[in-house]
Amino acid sequence: MLNYDRVSEKTALKPMSVDFTVAIPTYNGEDRLPDVLERLRSQIHTEQIVWEVLVVDNNSSDNTAKVVREYQANWPFAYPLRYCFEPQQGLAFSRQRAVQEARGKLIGFLDDDNLPTSTWVAAAYTFGQNHPKVGGYGSRIYGDLQGTPPKNFEEIACLLAIADRGTNALCYEPHKKVLPPGAGLVVRRQVWLESVPKNFILHGRIGDNMLAGEDLEALLHIQQAGWEIWYNPEMCIHHRIPHWRLEKDYLIKLCRGIGLSRHRTRMLSFKPWQRPAVFFMYMVNDLRKILFHLIKYKFSLKDDIVAACQMELFINSLISPFYIWKTRLRTYDIKID
Repeated sequence: MLNYDRVSEKTALKPMSVDFTVAIPTYNGEDRLPDVLERLRSQIHTEQIVWEVLVVDNNSSDNTAKVVREYQANWPFAYPLRYCFEPQQGLAFSRQRAVQEARGKLIGFLDDDNLPTSTWVAAAYTFGQNHPKVGGYGSRIYGDLQGTPPKNFEEIACLLAIADRGTNALCYEPHKKVLPPGAGLVVRRQVWLESVPKNFILHGRIGDNMLAGEDLEALLHIQQAGWEIWYNPEMCIHHRIPHWRLEKDYLIKLCRGIGLSRHRTRMLSFKPWQRPAVFFMYMVNDLRKILFHLIKYKFSLKDDIVAACQMELFINSLISPFYIWKTRLRTYDIKID
């Protein structure tokens, strides 16, 4: 049995108000989790913060639970290390479970390949305290590439959750259609509970299904509810990206999944009565992008990995409405049966 809450008897006698929860959704993360947990065990300037670490095991088949158990045996009492198991596969389900289980008013999400700097927790908590109108805010994310990226990689780096927007904090304006990635994201728990529906359309990458966008779906609900979304450069993390995620096959699948999710994330920014007109506008724009890209790269699409990825993104963005509708109809049929 895992020791879910390692707290002293004195602390356990009364409920503890938690300021901040670091939530780590993980799938088969036994090799990646230790580095993240070591970084969290080395956080500084947190003496005045009541915080905890929560690992959400998303149906792992490896020794993830054992790794957490071993860390719990020697984990500091000051900020408990907790564990929970989410059997339904998909990052969206892991994040929802994390929100349900978290005790903190603020929840900071770290993936199991995100290595936070020593001041990440303090910077995340301080920003939330100083900006009460902000419902969610993202980190400054550096790419820790474990291989050689393709030529012009910077043009698609954001698709791998690399987000360095400079040294100044900024508010993501809704009309610009840009939001932070889920890696290193902090949200107010109550805002999530009130704004984000329990059932996502986009569930995250599962097996060979690379459909993405679950983080954007959640953030768009928060933004549509009137909360501000920000970028906080004081929260820095290094996103470790293995060599195989820089290879063509993976990047093409990644772009395909992001493209197929776009209809859902695009439409959430508009009111229902606006969506039919917006749908046709996006269709025309996607066709235009495909045509211009084909003209520009017609002789190099096979050899230019980044250009091929961009074409995959454009084509699947065009297909996205039909894919999403088909997926929703399939889900509806299953529920009826």
